[in-house]
Amino acid sequence: MNPDLDLTVERVIRAPRAAVWSAWTDPSQLEKWWIPAPAVCRVDRLDVRPGGAFVTRLSEDGVEFVPHVNASFLVVDELERIVFTNAIDSSWRPANPAPVPMTAEITMSDHPDGTDYRVVVRHGDPAARARHQALGFFEGWGTVTGQLAGVAESQVAR
Repeated sequence: MNPDLDLTVERVIRAPRAAVWSAWTDPSQLEKWWIPAPAVCRVDRLDVRPGGAFVTRLSEDGVEFVPHVNASFLVVDELERIVFTNAIDSSWRPANPAPVPMTAEITMSDHPDGTDYRVVVRHGDPAARARHQALGFFEGWGTVTGQLAGVAESQVAR
């Protein structure tokens, strides 16, 4: 990790990696946590494989949906790691995404209490990192990580 370019969120999720992985790879589960509530997420495409599309929309009112993420998966190591970027859109075209271009690496490893979950979001320059942080990176990614934990942990409670 490069502290001048990267932002990170870490959390222990009290669920096995398989439950966390499922929350990331099952569209019906991803919709429950990917956008901070009370906003609503709709998954248009979730092809979790290298080169696969990652396209979501968001809605503040649950009726009108606007684009949220249009990205491509770069690396997918089952139950361990997911890497995607919005600098290449779902059609593998170069993109200039708002608010900043980034590459996100999500890693999952065993922890005595469940899953050690870590997100590293990489930026191309310090200005992009600073902009992402100022726009609420920690609040946004922190919130959705908490929501992800709730979805994964509820799978264990069943």
